[in-house]
Amino acid sequence: MVIGSLILQMYLPQAHSLKEKRMIVKSLKEKLRNKFNVSVAEVDNHDNWQSATVAVVSVSLDGKYMDKTLQQIVNFLDENFPDLHIDITKEII
Repeated sequence: MVIGSLILQMYLPQAHSLKEKRMIVKSLKEKLRNKFNVSVAEVDNHDNWQSATVAVVSVSLDGKYMDKTLQQIVNFLDENFPDLHIDITKEII
């Protein structure tokens, strides 16, 4: 069994309130869940309106498949959320 995770440290310059931040984070989470069938949760910076920390986790039997999936998620974020400043930490166990 292989567990893959991405920790997304995001800076949201376009969010001017917690409500705007939550809309952006909710959209990101739903798109990742629907497209990649992964678990996604906001794990930190809940009350900071211009930053968010989101964890993306998946389980697989194949390490190569997991690495490919995580890279596809990173590419998807770059293409679909260009306004977000994201620092990504990737781990495969």
